[in-house]
Parts: sequence; C-alpha cells; structure tokens
Amino acid sequence: MFDRSIKIAPSILSADFANFGQEIRAIEAQGADWVHVDVMDGHFVPNLTFGPPAVKAFRPHVKTFMDVHLMIAPVDPYIEAYAEAGADMITAHVEAGPHIHRTLQAIKAQGVKAGVVLNPGTPAEAVEDVLDLCDMVLIMTVNPGFGGQKFIHSGVEKTRKIRKMIGDRPIHIQIDGGITSETAPLVVAAGADVLVAGSAVFKGGSVDTPEVYGANIRAIREAAEAAQQAA
Repeated sequence: MFDRSIKIAPSILSADFANFGQEIRAIEAQGADWVHVDVMDGHFVPNLTFGPPAVKAFRPHVKTFMDVHLMIAPVDPYIEAYAEAGADMITAHVEAGPHIHRTLQAIKAQGVKAGVVLNPGTPAEAVEDVLDLCDMVLIMTVNPGFGGQKFIHSGVEKTRKIRKMIGDRPIHIQIDGGITSETAPLVVAAGADVLVAGSAVFKGGSVDTPEVYGANIRAIREAAEAAQQAA
C-alpha cells in the first residue's frame, strides 16, 4: 500500500564512519523509517564516499529500507552493482547523463525502486516526462557533495510544482539538504513526504547516547506532521 505519511531518512554520511553497523542499528531503534546512503564519486560531486562493497556491508544492519542516492556520473554502469549490494531504491540525477529515461528503466530492470533527482539549478519540468517510471522524486535543497549546508528555499516552490505534476500517482517526494525541524514544515506543506536529514539527526548523539538521535528524529517528525495535517 502506498503511504504518504512522513518518513525520516537519516543520511549515514553524518554517522561515525568507524561504527556504521552500530550507527544504523541505533537510528533505526530510535525511529528512523529509512536509511539514506549518499554515494559520491569525486567527479559529479566534489566528495568521495561509498562503493558497492560498503553498501553491501551496510545491508545486514538495515532492517527498514535502504535508499541509495547515486551522485555519480556516468551512473548506468554501476546500477547493477548497487542493486546487487542490497539497495531497496536507487536514485539517479537528471544531470548525470543524457538519457535519464534509460537510466530509470535500467534501475527498474534490477527489480528495485527507482528515483529521479533534481539539483537546485534544475527546473521541475526536467522530470515531467519520466514520472511514470519513478517511485520517487528527490529534490536537492543544497548543492550535492557535502553535509551540513544551508537550506536553499527555492526548493519549496519546486516541491509544490512537482506535487502538482504527480497528481494521484503513487510517487514519493523526498527532500535532501538542510532539513531541520524549522525547514521540514516548509517542504512538507508543499507536498514532500520523505525527509533526509544528516547533521540534524546525528548532532549531539553517538551509539553510546542514541536517545539523542531519537529526540532529534522526533523533533523533525513532529514539526513535519503538524505541517502535513495543516496543509
């Protein structure tokens, strides 16, 4: 059943890199709905993170839903490897190659859910003709590459436009970048239902004090749910 209830997807880019297994188990125990894995290649974005072996190593620890965001170019040659590593959803950028329709077909062919991603400078209309291939549209509200950046407010109107395009189709809208209990209500009121948060979830906590993660997740969720109910 498709469900537009608010889902919090902590980005493990903000976790303790020496302790991923425990960090994943801690955020799930504290209320995370999804686990968001940011894959960066040092080429499409200015940072380098997780290859397929790392994602495969995360998989046994993820009991919820593993959402793998590929910030890489080219993307098509790596889809099979990330699917085999255990991704439940693979998201690819419109900007990463000339054939986003083919890329989304390739993701679906692996038997996993497919998402399409828009950078802040890319208009909403860029995904209009591929929505029927998508399980999710991810709207970046920072320029991809690093955690801890400030929220870009133009993403709110873009969210509103995409929500209107989607209509009654079972497609999630995910927001990634600068999500806090202050910014979450803005995008949720515009139609988002999946919120990626890195530093806002992990700040102040650790695997020894996981209750801090829980408090951070609850603060974002409560603000977002209030906005969803009011919308």
